[in-house]
Amino acid sequence: MIVVGGEALIDLVPVALPPGALLPRPGGGPYNTALALGRLGAEVAFCSRVSSDGFGESLLAGLRAAGVGLSLVQRGPEPTTLAVPSLAPDGSASYGFYVEGTADRLFTLPPALPDGVRALALGTCSLVLEPGASAYEALLRRESRRGVLTLLDPNIRPALIADPAAYRARFLERMLPHTSVLKLSEEDAAWLGGRVEDWLAAGPSAVVLTRGAAGLTVRTREGGEYSAAARPVAVVDTIGAGDTVNAALLHRLTARPGEPVDWPEVLAHAAHAAALTCTRAGAEPPYAAEL
Repeated sequence: MIVVGGEALIDLVPVALPPGALLPRPGGGPYNTALALGRLGAEVAFCSRVSSDGFGESLLAGLRAAGVGLSLVQRGPEPTTLAVPSLAPDGSASYGFYVEGTADRLFTLPPALPDGVRALALGTCSLVLEPGASAYEALLRRESRRGVLTLLDPNIRPALIADPAAYRARFLERMLPHTSVLKLSEEDAAWLGGRVEDWLAAGPSAVVLTRGAAGLTVRTREGGEYSAAARPVAVVDTIGAGDTVNAALLHRLTARPGEPVDWPEVLAHAAHAAALTCTRAGAEPPYAAEL
């Protein structure tokens, strides 16, 4: 089983008509990753705290439809977090957030995950917003110590980070030592300001860098470097593309435990899945049959 921890929120996606209208769509980096894993056919569970309001119910319904397990989901009466993406002409998105007093940031550390858990993925707002951020960090450290493969996607949202220096220190000193695979975008890497060599030295066995239309690249602790080209598609928007990469990576990395990783194949699989997500409005990752 793969466990994905982090926020589930509602993206208020701009639509053409009527002018200025916003369409509520399920979202949040970890939510999208769990949804994508379910659609790819993986055994996956979502670990979060979700509101009992109408938005929260719709979020859980989407996960159920994808076959995602919900036994690790905590519930609360607080409202659902809202995100408002602004789309650039190339389909890339920036975000504003409504997070005060919302349910997902009140996540608490759950009991030990089941023995059958092979991987844990964490990322995005859940790594920033307290008190939940400390609970997710504790979950990362605990599961890493017992040998679970861990994937970290910082997915930086600068508007939510009040103290960038403190966040960068936390990332390098308290999270990376417990991370197996670091996946981040070029924009994330630039904001963090570090070097791949330094991140690999801090703990991860591999760093996967997403480069938009230039594809994906991985560097490993052993010195290997591999790339996959992006698939040319008509981009509607890029919402959820990086989250789909997370899912595709985990789908492949957990398929044959103990065997050497075929990184060119893994990256090509992730590039294909992300490209299909970019052809759709909002975070709509592909199903296994589409790949």
